[in-house]
Amino acid sequence: MRCPQLLCLSVDDADLRNVPYDSLPPSLTRLELRRCLIPGSWLCCWAVPRLQHLVVHSINTFESHHLLNVASHYSLKTLSVSGFLKIHDADIEQAAPDLEELERFVLRGSFISDWAVEFIGRHMIRLRFLEIRSAGSLTSAGLERLTSLRDLETLGLDLSDRVSPGAVIALCQALPRLRNLRLTIPHCADEVRARIQESLPNVALHLIPYREHTSIYFTE
Repeated sequence: MRCPQLLCLSVDDADLRNVPYDSLPPSLTRLELRRCLIPGSWLCCWAVPRLQHLVVHSINTFESHHLLNVASHYSLKTLSVSGFLKIHDADIEQAAPDLEELERFVLRGSFISDWAVEFIGRHMIRLRFLEIRSAGSLTSAGLERLTSLRDLETLGLDLSDRVSPGAVIALCQALPRLRNLRLTIPHCADEVRARIQESLPNVALHLIPYREHTSIYFTE
């Protein structure tokens, strides 16, 4: 009531289970929640009609119905969700058609597979920034489904046994606007760096060893 023109609200380490969602300022365009507790009724109505940017970090009570609700009620430009999330392939499949306006999508901590990546590539074609971390079942074959993201400028991925440097290079070469590549790899091997940089001379490469991964994992 005191801030009727508030555009951005960032809340850290708060118990919001007794706070009605419709008590948030309707003027908000950006909402950031970090290490909070939210009830199941949040993000399920038009109480914040101008919301375009949502950041959710380490919210243990954020579940699939929150994702589906926010996707169906808002035309988001930014969606960043991280932590040990209960988000699965079927949730991405169902939400993706309602997230076609997204320009920035960050998903960290959900064990999605190539199946979910297919729907990201099919529906989120306006993405300029994409980061997928800890996708336990993602394979090199799945990366081929992201070649439709022709506007993508920044890509962040975990490089694992199932995702080869060659597959990453092939994907990046198919993305004409890509300028930044951020890879988390088991070891910051010089040969991996050299191979990628030689193949992608116009892309700025950032390699992150897994031993440093935990310290920057949730940087937003």
